[in-house]
Amino acid sequence: MASMRDIKRRKGSIQSTQQITKAMKLVSTVKLQKAKNRAEQSKAYFNCMYETVSSMLAKTENLNHPYLRGGESSKKAVIVITSNRGLAGGYNSNIVKLVMQSGLKKEDLRVYAIGKKGKDSLHRKGYEIVEEDSDIIEEPLYVDAMALSSRVLDSYAKGEVGEIYLAYTGFKNTVVHEPTLLKLLPIEPEKKEEKVQEKSSKALMNFEPEDDEALELIIPKYVTSLIYGGLIEAVASENGARMQAMDSATSNAEEMIDHLSLMYNRARQGSITQELTEIIAGANAIS
Repeated sequence: MASMRDIKRRKGSIQSTQQITKAMKLVSTVKLQKAKNRAEQSKAYFNCMYETVSSMLAKTENLNHPYLRGGESSKKAVIVITSNRGLAGGYNSNIVKLVMQSGLKKEDLRVYAIGKKGKDSLHRKGYEIVEEDSDIIEEPLYVDAMALSSRVLDSYAKGEVGEIYLAYTGFKNTVVHEPTLLKLLPIEPEKKEEKVQEKSSKALMNFEPEDDEALELIIPKYVTSLIYGGLIEAVASENGARMQAMDSATSNAEEMIDHLSLMYNRARQGSITQELTEIIAGANAIS
């Protein structure tokens, strides 16, 4: 059995750690409330944007716009949204696993990393990191999403990449966060058919003004909106995951402190018993 001094020292160390986890939980809880409201208020808009543009493009035919034809390159741009800090349970590792298990070939992926954790993990595993924008995730702004969207779409229009994906953690509620890999461009043929069937309409889409001019406005807005929506949901998910992780750590620390207190009391009782035994033995020897 460890000595009373060792037990007391270890108990003090765990209590100090518990204070840190409690503080981090409180900070994450406050941040979560703000991020949660923001995510819930904007979620309907971004879902509607995705469904509307997907439905619209499903009804278009014979358009040869660079944003729609997909490009001949086998390269794929993946915008990966993680956090800059750890201590959030499996939040970051789940996104990395999602990318690795997506079925997309490693040599074909060009990663646009938002968040240091995802960038570092994918870089160690041999993925090509085209750029890193870690500051964006600290305080997501629409203008940042617009700038990133512009760079990715420019690469897509030039034929440097043939597909664009977004990997982020979708926010369901405080305790449920879903890693999501969303294909932004080009629209899947299967989805085109599904959307047309859902609307039960065979009419083709007419553009006013001309289709090229309209798509030049619509597609960047569509991609920017989905990237910004992913950023907002990722921030809410990160704080929710960190709050849960710190809550679990605090509870575990409490259990360890209780166990060490029990061990300390047993060691103290054993020490007292031994001292009493020695005193009684000494008294008997004298008499």
